[in-house]
Amino acid sequence: MAKELICIQCPQGCRLQVSGRGEGLKVRGNKCARGIAYAGKELTNPSRTLTTTVRTCFPDFPVLPVRTRGEVPLARIFACMEEINAVRVERRLRPGDVVLDRLAGTGVPLIATADMGEGKAVYH
Repeated sequence: MAKELICIQCPQGCRLQVSGRGEGLKVRGNKCARGIAYAGKELTNPSRTLTTTVRTCFPDFPVLPVRTRGEVPLARIFACMEEINAVRVERRLRPGDVVLDRLAGTGVPLIATADMGEGKAVYH
């Protein structure tokens, strides 16, 4: 059974036609080798970097942009968002500071991507 995917590994956005499994995986439509690796991973263990915001207790900085330090399994995205929605940051953070150590049991940290210094709103 063939499956169609759009590769997101580079700006080309190749339309991939994928068939087979494991060693017999056949990928057509890719313009670079990254498409083959993407198709294999997407069919066996799809994952994404999660980018969102968390609430804070600071009136001058009511929400803090955050992202995962690595990819989380696609099947765990809703569990991750449920945990993130319960977070309220109560100290000023800088880019790279850890908000949650192990997001929803994935082992992947959630980190700040903005500088919350007093009166600042600097995004990275």
